Amino acid sequence: MPDKIVIFSGKQFCGKDTLAGMLLKMMPDFKRVAIADIIKLTYGAQKGLTYDEIEQNKPKYRPDLIALGNWGRAQDPDYWLKKILEQKGNIFVTDVRMKHEYEVFKAEGAISIRVEANREIRSARGQLVNEFDATETELDDVQDWDFVVKNETTLEDLRQQAEKIVLKLRV
Repeated sequence: MPDKIVIFSGKQFCGKDTLAGMLLKMMPDFKRVAIADIIKLTYGAQKGLTYDEIEQNKPKYRPDLIALGNWGRAQDPDYWLKKILEQKGNIFVTDVRMKHEYEVFKAEGAISIRVEANREIRSARGQLVNEFDATETELDDVQDWDFVVKNETTLEDLRQQAEKIVLKLRV
């Protein structure tokens, strides 16, 4: 069981991993863990692909990865989450996308961060795929985030928001 859990949510290309990377530099006692990484590794093993091959061609594989993620959750809503909760130490879970995932981590005492950027900005950062899938929309109505980060300007602005989060997390 992790000591501390911080979860990140937001739509594709909003900057979840960028923010998490900044926070990791400021809080080196945490490590990054992503539900998607477990899914990518499983998919790669099934298809004979490396993690890097999948990462380099994310738009191509995204529909299959979403399908595999949904398949796992159909077997057991906690299928992928159980692997995360086996981790030790302090963790950042960078890709919470479903209400059930959110609820499981919050029940374990997680701090929640929602990263937001408008569609125009996100589409300039990368190719948007399956925008209306539940994995992209299910948490849109959640209102009780511990932090909401607007990532629509500069990396410096994002870094300043990260510093404010660190100050509150260290209390």
